[in-house]
Amino acid sequence: MVAGLQGKRAAAGGRWRLVGLLLARPVGWGSDRGSGVVWVVGFMAVVWVVAVTAMTVGSVRAARHRADAAADLAALAGAARVAEGRAAACRAAEAIAAKSGGRLSACGVRGRVVEISVTVVLKVPIATDALRVSSRARAGPVGTEGVF
Repeated sequence: MVAGLQGKRAAAGGRWRLVGLLLARPVGWGSDRGSGVVWVVGFMAVVWVVAVTAMTVGSVRAARHRADAAADLAALAGAARVAEGRAAACRAAEAIAAKSGGRLSACGVRGRVVEISVTVVLKVPIATDALRVSSRARAGPVGTEGVF
């Protein structure tokens, strides 16, 4: 058996072996067979992880902007109703925060200034629990030195 294999190697010039009618490959090449599949699968896994991470970062940034906008609008709505009392100001702020995709987590009225905290809940594929993104805003009458 070994003599027959050496004869094929010698007949092919010592470096190449005939595999089929028209196919020739280097001797000893069989040990790498299928390694390309492993590399492709590994590369696809890396691309997938990078894509999921990029989508997660993008969705967190979008939720942060949504929370900022909801807090700003809720604070302005509360400041518009502050003359009617604390309850009316916080109700208006809560309604605007809910319409903006957030949840009012804190509402404070001090004089004519309304301070608001809004939370946006976000489900991301990497984390097991939902993420909470919070933002705060303050609105009131403008004086010579800014908001009172």
